[in-house]
Amino acid sequence: MSGNHHDEGHTVAGWTGCAVAVVGTSVAGVGMCLGSAAGIWLGFGVVGLGVLVTWGLHLAGWGKPPGIRPVAERGMWVRDRGARAGHPTCVGCRLAGRGRSVGTTTGVAVSAQGMQGAQGVLRTDAGSGSSPSGAASSESVV
Repeated sequence: MSGNHHDEGHTVAGWTGCAVAVVGTSVAGVGMCLGSAAGIWLGFGVVGLGVLVTWGLHLAGWGKPPGIRPVAERGMWVRDRGARAGHPTCVGCRLAGRGRSVGTTTGVAVSAQGMQGAQGVLRTDAGSGSSPSGAASSESVV
């Protein structure tokens, strides 16, 4: 059991975002009980604010990167120094324009080569003035 450590992700960003979301769902629940559409939408807005607060705190270093952290970095008040550059596999960091890794660039280059090859075929057909579909349709008409 001593080798099986879990990183439960207790961070300032996680707890703050959860608290704001609980307040938002409580406001939406009270709005539903009172039959107030404005109260329900206000609650949903607070939940959305909780998402933005969590994201902002994560980008400021108060969250955690994906995966298991070293034991020394698992404390609640330990700030993540790597958040400024972004985490390569983190969706939140990628949405903020951070954490682009070499692996994703290679994947794009491979797909770009595939597209380049397909465009080369199209350019050849377009340059000759005929297309395979045009030739087939003209043959079927004759």
